[in-house]
Amino acid sequence: MSDSEGETQSELEALFEPQDTVESLTRWERMKQQYDLYIRAPLKVAINDWRTVVGLGLLIMFGLAGTVGVWFTNAPSSGQAPFLLGPFENWAYPLGTDALGRPIHTQLIHATPSMFQMILGGAGIAIGLATLVGLLSGFLRDTLVDRVLMTIADVVITIPGLPLVMVLVAVFQPRNPYVVGVLLGLDAWPALARQIRSQVLSIREEHYVEASRIMGLRTWTILRRDLLGQLTPYIAINAALAARGIIFGSVGLYFIGVLPFNALNWGVMMNMAYESGALNDTAKLHWLIWPMLTIFLLSVSFVLLSQGLDSVFNVRLRARHAQTAGEGDKSASKGKHDNA
Repeated sequence: MSDSEGETQSELEALFEPQDTVESLTRWERMKQQYDLYIRAPLKVAINDWRTVVGLGLLIMFGLAGTVGVWFTNAPSSGQAPFLLGPFENWAYPLGTDALGRPIHTQLIHATPSMFQMILGGAGIAIGLATLVGLLSGFLRDTLVDRVLMTIADVVITIPGLPLVMVLVAVFQPRNPYVVGVLLGLDAWPALARQIRSQVLSIREEHYVEASRIMGLRTWTILRRDLLGQLTPYIAINAALAARGIIFGSVGLYFIGVLPFNALNWGVMMNMAYESGALNDTAKLHWLIWPMLTIFLLSVSFVLLSQGLDSVFNVRLRARHAQTAGEGDKSASKGKHDNA
């Protein structure tokens, strides 16, 4: 027997080594390893990435404004404060007031909950539909289901998004923020569904997916356990980007007056400021600038968070920050050494 054949045989014997020679971890050690890999290490990666810190910090700030802030500030009403007060002239109204005597800062705060409701509705329907269609279509490649789903996606892609949303809004006249978000997200799923399908086509050829099929596992089990788990980072990053699209879409429709002015919204504030001539009057300019700055900060927070999540979901970075990442290998090596 040559040396190379002997080495190959040794490797095969090591590969099929009986499990009783390998030291197994206790339940507490397994829990510690899971905590380290899936909680502690991602948190360390997130803290070391300034994009995650800034993006998450801004989102927490908006979240506090939309939950706690509305309890500590009165709902804005006409004549509540002096008319067209400039920013920082009166600390009771730090961002100034509008032409109706309403504080700018309370309008921004009380418009935040409905904005998050629209984001949840829109991003939820877009990501949910895209994930379901992409997974099914990719896993059932070249079947009738695949052809039907991709045909529907291609048809929706060819329809201009903005005119479609404007027609739907004109027909249904939505007043609930969740419904507004759902209508805005209806044209956002096809492109992402095609991207997820491409990812699935690559993953479905992996050995562990093939093993699941040979073992006779149900399709939903394979989709959930083998495919969705691998695609979760990709879907999470696209969810943050979809939220940014919902923000721009809703504010734009409120600004041009397509959506009814039945609730506080940053787009409504911009519309009223623009209609009152804020672009040509410096005394009213702050009425237009503060909502624009708020939209910019919320959009930047989602972009930075999506970029930071790319690092958090990076397996190599997580393993580098995990203290117990090599314990399984160490225990295996120790068992092998003791056996020898």
